[in-house]
Amino acid sequence: MASGQDLLDKAIKAHGGLNRWRSIKEIVTHIRCGGMALPLRFKFGTFKSYEAQISTTKPRIIFSPFAGKGNRGIFLGDTVRIETDNGQVLAERTNAKAAFNNFRHKFYWDNLDALYFGGYAIWNYFSAPFLFLHKGFEIQEIDPWEENNHTWRRLQVFFPSDIPTHSREQVFYFNSEGLLMRLDYTAEVFGEWAKAAHYCRGHKNFSGLILPTSRQVLPRKNEGSPRSFPTLVWIEVDQVALLKG
Repeated sequence: MASGQDLLDKAIKAHGGLNRWRSIKEIVTHIRCGGMALPLRFKFGTFKSYEAQISTTKPRIIFSPFAGKGNRGIFLGDTVRIETDNGQVLAERTNAKAAFNNFRHKFYWDNLDALYFGGYAIWNYFSAPFLFLHKGFEIQEIDPWEENNHTWRRLQVFFPSDIPTHSREQVFYFNSEGLLMRLDYTAEVFGEWAKAAHYCRGHKNFSGLILPTSRQVLPRKNEGSPRSFPTLVWIEVDQVALLKG
């Protein structure tokens, strides 16, 4: 196994380079989402269409609208809150991840649960692969993967405990150009059974930052191949604006 640094360097360059990333304070984007995952917890249309203001330096996102017109959802790592557009706090939860140990979460999520899940997920998706340069990450390149006549190099990533994410161990797949094509993880807030193969497509250049504009999450078999059905999550990115630091 290789150290992984060579592959990470290639991936960072392919997605716009470290200097470009560090020049950006915030990514503002319009996103549409759907799929079977959230309805499994009785959350329907929670992230159907929204604007996300995504920090590039820390786990922080503002979703607008969220939980009703005139409201917004704020994700701050392990704290989430819902407030009006005027700043009146309607609901708040600290230690948001620990709340998933409650038996209720196996069957039903409230809006704060959905906000935590959507917050850490979207923040992770828009931050990779630059995120892996942060202190505490461990990376190594593992054997390449063959899929649909393509060979993808793979980076095994171990996340530090202070980074909110799906699971501590994840695998990222990169094509010959260094673009992220797939990532594997276990969505632990759903359960240890929630093994996912997450595909990234439609990469576009947004003022020097290269981002996928279409994503599809499928169940993953034990040997690593995806199941064709159902689509657990789909994500479409319509617009992206980059705010300088």
